[in-house]
Amino acid sequence: MNAFSPVADVATLTCSGLGYSVKGKTLLQGVDLSIVPGETLGIVGPNGSGKSTLLKLLSGIQMPTSGQVQLNGQALTGMKRRDIARLLAVVEQQADTSDAITVLDAVELGRTPWLSALEPWSDNDDSIVRQALQDVDMLHLIQRAWHTLSGGERQRAHIARALAQRPQILLLDEPANHLDIQHQLSILGLIRSLPVTTVIALHDINQALECDRVAVMENGRMVALGVPADVLTPERLLSTFGVKAHWLTDPFDGAKILRLLPH
Repeated sequence: MNAFSPVADVATLTCSGLGYSVKGKTLLQGVDLSIVPGETLGIVGPNGSGKSTLLKLLSGIQMPTSGQVQLNGQALTGMKRRDIARLLAVVEQQADTSDAITVLDAVELGRTPWLSALEPWSDNDDSIVRQALQDVDMLHLIQRAWHTLSGGERQRAHIARALAQRPQILLLDEPANHLDIQHQLSILGLIRSLPVTTVIALHDINQALECDRVAVMENGRMVALGVPADVLTPERLLSTFGVKAHWLTDPFDGAKILRLLPH
């Protein structure tokens, strides 16, 4: 059980008319989204649909070419990175480093936004980092050199670094990517248990069923948003993903799952 504690003030994240273009090519356009504090919002869509671009714009990693992102009612473009990082953490799909660092070094970076000359590293920071490593099952690897880690181990360390930030909003781009099945389930379960607002891009449609709401991206536009069962219909999955789908009921616990077949 993790020791992540809720905060008194709840951060809000919204965007309006959000768009992004590169060299005349539009990657995202006209996205309006108000993320409900405390919810888990899943983002799904085919490759190239705009999922990663949307997350980068929401996090401030990239600046929009149209529209605006607001964090706590303030335009993200007008905020200092340190102030953003105290509220929001992001785990990218392809985030890496060539620096000669250990797992512990990488995760400790998550505490950077909270450190200053007046507030130097303390025992509390040690405790937070250790808890984050424990949450992703990495305590036994803290002294391992980064370059010796597998893709899955690096992914878990990136998630631990984000948890060490103690954000109110957590943005994740396919966090189960590279993970084996056991760690996929444990990481996704951990993310759902955190008392934070979570926006998560997912490749697996059935994993999206666990989210409070799902946004469906297609050709750079958000074409559907709502409760998973209302949004991930056979008609939508055929139109957006080009697959046939029907609902099945797991006899073990009565859970609904989607079976996907080629069209």
